[in-house]
Amino acid sequence: YKEWQERDLSMKEYVYFWADGIYFNVRLTNDRPCLLVIIGARADGKKEMVAIYDGERESTLSWKTILQDLKSRGLKKGPKLAIGDGAMGFWSALQEVYPQTQMQRCWVHKTMNLLNYFPKSMHAKVKDNIHNIWMAENKKDAKKAFDCFIKCYRDKYPKAAKCLEKDRDTLLTFFDFPAKHWLSIRSTNVIESV
Repeated sequence: YKEWQERDLSMKEYVYFWADGIYFNVRLTNDRPCLLVIIGARADGKKEMVAIYDGERESTLSWKTILQDLKSRGLKKGPKLAIGDGAMGFWSALQEVYPQTQMQRCWVHKTMNLLNYFPKSMHAKVKDNIHNIWMAENKKDAKKAFDCFIKCYRDKYPKAAKCLEKDRDTLLTFFDFPAKHWLSIRSTNVIESV
């Protein structure tokens, strides 16, 4: 593990990064243990583990330390796109270390966040409306479905509308990449499934 953590990355180039904090239910201290994980996809489509670190939750400092370590070991160029949840620490660190990397918020996490604002009896209908956004044929249709969701729920469920609206740009970034990649790059399921 120590050797792997110190490996040279100067010959590596990634198109995509998936980043997430994985928490464990084991309580060795007052805080739940957290591993900060980055999986990368190379241009040939092969996915590989890029980083696994013990983290202090998902703070900007923890993520910045990881990204700077990757850069210092030769990964001078960041990925074209990074996919993650709403943990602000990762996004802040990414913008400092690899500012050219575009951001894609995870639709699975966003859907769970949105459903918290609705009664359970509405979840199926709300999910259908959310799916209309990220399952759209193109970005133009996704924007229409997005606007429809906001219009439909803004008055009665303003917190839900605000929760979705604040991440509009980073939720639709995946449409700017090849359609054959959309299934993989619109969520952090690449990490969750492992």
